[in-house]
Amino acid sequence: MDKQLNEFNIEAFCNELTDWYRKNKRDLPWREDQDPYKIWVSEIMLQQTRVDTVIPYFNRFISLFPTPKALAEAEEETVLKAWEGLGYYSRARNLQQAVKEVTEDYGGVVPDTKKEILKLKGVGPYTAGAITSIAYNKPEAAVDGNVMRVMSRLLTIYDDIGKVTTRKRFEDIVESLVIHTNPSDFNQALMELGALICTPRSPSCLICPVQEHCSARAEGVQDLLPVKAKKKPPKAKAMKAVVLENEKGQVLIEKRPDTGLLAKLWQFPNCEDDSRTGEELRRYLYERGLQEPQTIENVQHVRHVFSHIVWEIDVFTGKIEEDAALCGTLKWVNKEEVDTYPFPVSHQKIIDYVIKEEK
Repeated sequence: MDKQLNEFNIEAFCNELTDWYRKNKRDLPWREDQDPYKIWVSEIMLQQTRVDTVIPYFNRFISLFPTPKALAEAEEETVLKAWEGLGYYSRARNLQQAVKEVTEDYGGVVPDTKKEILKLKGVGPYTAGAITSIAYNKPEAAVDGNVMRVMSRLLTIYDDIGKVTTRKRFEDIVESLVIHTNPSDFNQALMELGALICTPRSPSCLICPVQEHCSARAEGVQDLLPVKAKKKPPKAKAMKAVVLENEKGQVLIEKRPDTGLLAKLWQFPNCEDDSRTGEELRRYLYERGLQEPQTIENVQHVRHVFSHIVWEIDVFTGKIEEDAALCGTLKWVNKEEVDTYPFPVSHQKIIDYVIKEEK
């Protein structure tokens, strides 16, 4: 047992926390039952994404793919379209691949042990712990950023939560707690406490149901925890994109590579270009066998922030004669059909401004 737990009243803490959760938990669609598939989908969606944002996506996703079998059999592009706007699209691709494994190897039933779930594509310790504890009530830890923040304050642990060793320490701590209570309610209660009470800034200590157990509150250091080393700010990248229209009124779209950032999504032709004249963009089009647009006009600027990079995109429109042979990643589509393809958020902004506003 971790030395920080030596004087911690485990039984009282677990009882008070789970009692609070049962009385105050939010009404969320993935809590309507303990379906492991729905819990799995929700946990993947909730990575890097707020609950309020996830709810409509979750409801739509489950309506389209109500079972593992339905998701396994769906076209990948249909899945990406359903995920459009949530970002981190590798989550959707990994989820579908993992569900195929469940369908093939487990008869469509999500396995009930952490060891088996960890074998699935894209599933890490947190997700595996969440599924097995919440859906199957197994005494497993489910430690994410919320939980590390709560536990670092409760036990005044100053270890950097960005380190793997620190996460492992918190997993060991939670494992030593969860065996004393109802695992499903306890792990959800820790997450709920972090989301509603023990927030990153200005935690609501006065109404915290477990304030008597909190070392950070007793010492007045709750605002100093958790400790996390600062990340380098994302680098800016100057981009240029163009919405090309042919004589039929169609627009040109391009499919991104099968691997890497935003893999397999569609976009408008674009490239890194910090010139005023769009020299690199013209070269980009030429290399794809496209003639230079008859007219080209700068109509919009889009800024999109990733965790490691910022795209600063100058958006142009242009007219072009339809070329007989397009390279394999390029495609002419009718404007009303654009919405049927999955686009990253940055290019959805282009669609909204350039294509939809002109209708």
